[in-house]
Amino acid sequence: MFYCGIDIAKYKHEASVIDQSGKLLLDSISFSNTKDGCEKLLALFERLNVVCDDVVIGMEATGHYWLSVHAFFLELGYDVKVINPIQSEAFRKMYIRQTKNDSKDSFIIAQIMRFGQFSATNLSEETIVALRQLSRYRLALVDSCGDCKRRVIALLDQVFPEYDSLFSDTFGVTSKEILLKYPTPEDMLTVSPRKLASLLTRASKGRFGKEKAKQLKAVAAGSFGIGFAKDAFAFQIRQLIEQMLFLEKQISELENEISLLLKQTDSYITTIPGIGDTLGAIILSEIGDINRFDASNKLVAFAGLDVRVTQSGEFTGTKQKLSKRGSPYLRRAIWLAAGRAAFCDPILSSYYQGLRARGKHHLTAVGAVARKLCNIIFTILKENRPYNPLPPKGR
Repeated sequence: MFYCGIDIAKYKHEASVIDQSGKLLLDSISFSNTKDGCEKLLALFERLNVVCDDVVIGMEATGHYWLSVHAFFLELGYDVKVINPIQSEAFRKMYIRQTKNDSKDSFIIAQIMRFGQFSATNLSEETIVALRQLSRYRLALVDSCGDCKRRVIALLDQVFPEYDSLFSDTFGVTSKEILLKYPTPEDMLTVSPRKLASLLTRASKGRFGKEKAKQLKAVAAGSFGIGFAKDAFAFQIRQLIEQMLFLEKQISELENEISLLLKQTDSYITTIPGIGDTLGAIILSEIGDINRFDASNKLVAFAGLDVRVTQSGEFTGTKQKLSKRGSPYLRRAIWLAAGRAAFCDPILSSYYQGLRARGKHHLTAVGAVARKLCNIIFTILKENRPYNPLPPKGR
């Protein structure tokens, strides 16, 4: 049996091949991140009489650069393993102390394949990969939209500080329509009460009208905002609102696409409290194949929701914090779901309220609910059944 370790980089990869005794057969080779580069490694296999069924290829999940190499060798029928860089880092510290270069890294990865002391990351089926791509893209758009909102608030605090008291939601449909047309107090004072009332009625679908228009104009007249560079502030606010509207439209279209893909998986993930299509897609796609976790605590650790204990000698830290070492996308989705489940599921809500009654902070209680929710997710995906808050006895 032979083992090939590949150290992944953006433009060039490094590969080392060892035999079953751990002996390096040749010096490591460098090959480009192209089809021709991968064929160079195939040529090396041919020179060493290494056949497809007699070699295990290992690589680290370094960014997204490993995907093309992984797909190339997988399509040819090779046994390809992808490991977490944390695993190879721990092995590196034991195997070669204080050494870090490409040739040594590829050799270490090959040795990890030989010893088999790793948990592989499998590239899931196409639907799961598509869900992961779209879910991560959606999170990026949501973050961009959040940035726009924070910048608008910062601008309004300077030019129209009283505005946040006018609407319950500064970024509701009606409020955005107003800011798009009249972003500063001066702009709002130039429009007639009748025209402003008409805009409010249309945007709010009849909820607001003349009274709201009078309130807006009265507040604008007494605004304590700065009185210079108003055109620059107005220009920025308008552009940011336009950008938000565009992002929200894209997010809506994206969520529809995600829901359609999620339905193709026939997963019961959305039967769990607090988890809808959007969060369910993130959780399902980030976990991938649930069978690579043989216990729920390993899924908790993968999500970075396990508690990090600080201990040295006889000292043990009393402040426990989340390790946050796993998938940030999975952790974020489970945390959001836990924030909802803590108030909508009878069992999890009772657990949350019990922690709060004992004096635990809200975030501490939500973190505990998130760990319980992670255990529930593990069970539902492992047993492939709908969630039941009160399972039968013996389950």
